[in-house]
Amino acid sequence: MKKSVFTGVGTAIITPFNENGVDYEAFSRLIEWQINEGVNALVVAGTTGESSTLGDKEHIDVIDFAVKQVKNRVPVIAGTGSNDTAYAIDLTKEACAVGADACLVVTPYYNKCTQNGLINSYTKIADNSSKPIIVYNVPSRTGVTIEPTTYAVLADHPNICGIKEANSNITKLVETMSLIEDKVTVYSGCDELIVPMMACGAKGVISVLSNAMPKRTVELCNKFFAGDVKGAMDIQKNSMKLISSLFCETNPTPIKAAMSAMGYCKNILREPLLQMEDKNYEKLLQAMRELGLNV
Repeated sequence: MKKSVFTGVGTAIITPFNENGVDYEAFSRLIEWQINEGVNALVVAGTTGESSTLGDKEHIDVIDFAVKQVKNRVPVIAGTGSNDTAYAIDLTKEACAVGADACLVVTPYYNKCTQNGLINSYTKIADNSSKPIIVYNVPSRTGVTIEPTTYAVLADHPNICGIKEANSNITKLVETMSLIEDKVTVYSGCDELIVPMMACGAKGVISVLSNAMPKRTVELCNKFFAGDVKGAMDIQKNSMKLISSLFCETNPTPIKAAMSAMGYCKNILREPLLQMEDKNYEKLLQAMRELGLNV
């Protein structure tokens, strides 16, 4: 197996905004809290970080700031995917240049390319990256899924080291694990399936949930790795109501509301995303209170 970028919990961290743009003071506080709570990596400018509405310069500035704030305490993984392969290559090169430890590259969205198109795109991005690439499969958002046989091809690339699998099809995951033969590290991209995916061989999670409860999400993974599957599953089950609330509207709308309620940022999203509907927000707050989160 190629060297893993991390094992355990990688928080897909939000990008806090204020009325003038990125709120870097809030971003600094969030980063420090996440590290102090024990997360194993930070994913910056990904889906949860509203990458699709960050400007070109802004996108790299956010990654650059995170790298400088983290100071090598945990890996910083930069979201650099696009539906334009050439643009993804440029983003990846720039993220590497400012010091990202790896890049998370989502499947090309909207274009809906073939499996050969996916292989071609990821190969070109990986060929042009000076840092490891984590492939990100999230068919519910992109309209395309990476098939197990495609993963088997990509796993042979020396610079593709990981997979974030946000397809909840466990059958496909098991098939993928049988084909990639431990050549790359797999991470759960589904907070509701952290334990089941780790039981299939995943080495952790790239998580939305850990924005709000990093220490408990780390504890879940640590229990599983220590052989306490029941203890890990207990945390998984107890978190399900909150996880459901965090995905009752399009991510990152609920997690941004949750972090605002906890006092870490303003509840500002980039349009077309809007703040949570009142009925959903109340359910979110109730789920947070039941877990003892400070709201």
